[in-house]
Amino acid sequence: MSERNEPGGGTVRPSELVLENVSRWYGNVVAVNGVSMKVGPGVTGLLGPNGAGKSTIIHMMGGFLATSSGSVTLNGAPIWQNPGVYRSLGLVPEREAAYDFLTGEQFILAMAKLHKLPDPSAAARRAIGMVEMDYAKDRPIGNYSKGMKQRIKMASALVHDPPVLLLDEPFNGMDPRQRLQLMDLIHRMAEEGRTILFSSHILEEVERLASHIEVIVAGRHAASGDFRKIRRLMTDRPHIFLVRSSDDRSLAAAIIADGSARSVQLTDKGLQIEAVDFQRFTWLLPQVSRDAGVRLWEVSPSDESLESVFSYLVAR
Repeated sequence: MSERNEPGGGTVRPSELVLENVSRWYGNVVAVNGVSMKVGPGVTGLLGPNGAGKSTIIHMMGGFLATSSGSVTLNGAPIWQNPGVYRSLGLVPEREAAYDFLTGEQFILAMAKLHKLPDPSAAARRAIGMVEMDYAKDRPIGNYSKGMKQRIKMASALVHDPPVLLLDEPFNGMDPRQRLQLMDLIHRMAEEGRTILFSSHILEEVERLASHIEVIVAGRHAASGDFRKIRRLMTDRPHIFLVRSSDDRSLAAAIIADGSARSVQLTDKGLQIEAVDFQRFTWLLPQVSRDAGVRLWEVSPSDESLESVFSYLVAR
């Protein structure tokens, strides 16, 4: 793959962040405990309740916080006390990280100069344009709304066109249009081959952006992978399906007689079926409906949302 100096187009070199048995404690308080994970090209969602350790993990990935034990590397190189990695990293922290007395353009231009870019003015203009902040670039950041500050922080992370982006709650304070614009930008950057990790407490955002998730609960690594696959591995919790058919009553009677479900309820939306064995049920349902002479119109899991998976993992 080729490397580019212009953000927002073409391809970038693939990069991988690796955490190996990482812990971080403050005195007697353990914030992160033995976490191992790999984050590669594409969008990875970092999930966890408040205080789970998400921001601590992102700060260690960004080289702003040392591990108490374990290692964090980018393409095999240690991140802590290695200034060279900042050529490849862009960070959007959750806390405010801009100078209110500067205009948006002055702030991004300063970031471009700190990175010693060959044409800092052009790089600043491109980054501001990518986050659609041209209209406010001459206004002091102190007069920005929360959503505008988030976008100018995003521009500062993009100004040097990094292959890796760490985004801590990037959608905070944004209105619906701003959220959609940023989601589209993240999608496009992922398609270019960038490695993007972002945390969010809004599960819908993660579900729309990331097929791969890393779940942190009480400082520990609770789950990793596609959230739908994670849900199907939860064999100790029943799976709930919504089924619509040409004859819901006849199908309900056939399913009850077959014994392939724990419970069947007839609702105004169709049949709500609770199955203990996901694979067995999905294999038997077409046969049961065929034998009953009933046509299936819709079969959809009603508890495979990211919120359902997350709630289950937190409650374990």
